[in-house]
Amino acid sequence: MLFKSAAKRMSQLGKPVDPNWMRNPQEKFFRFLNLDPTAQNLTGKTGVFVIWHGGVRPGWVYIGSSRNLAKDLEWCRDNEDIMYFERFGGLFASWCFIKKEFQAGAVRYLTQVAKPQVANPLAPTANVDPIPVLLPGAKAE
Repeated sequence: MLFKSAAKRMSQLGKPVDPNWMRNPQEKFFRFLNLDPTAQNLTGKTGVFVIWHGGVRPGWVYIGSSRNLAKDLEWCRDNEDIMYFERFGGLFASWCFIKKEFQAGAVRYLTQVAKPQVANPLAPTANVDPIPVLLPGAKAE
């Protein structure tokens, strides 16, 4: 659970906005193992990405921002800590194109809300103000 002061501060940020998480042509989120970042034209594209696992007890696995989504998603595929969660109902991924100046705040907010299983070594620190955005699949109220 978040510390009470953090929970209060986050509630004061306002309602999260939908950053338009990317889906495949069938309007489903991408299976991470089947995702070809180059075919999705992500080379050199900047944004925020989220990886999660399905199954009986779905969970958030990794959250990050990137200056080259193709490269960083490939790095995640080579990361044993992330790929460990494939066995729990398969890994899924999505990304959104958020302006660079807002990415750290969005990642900080998503990390606080989702509490991903694998820590991002480059995650924003407490000196970055969180920017509320919805997680993939969440509905705006």
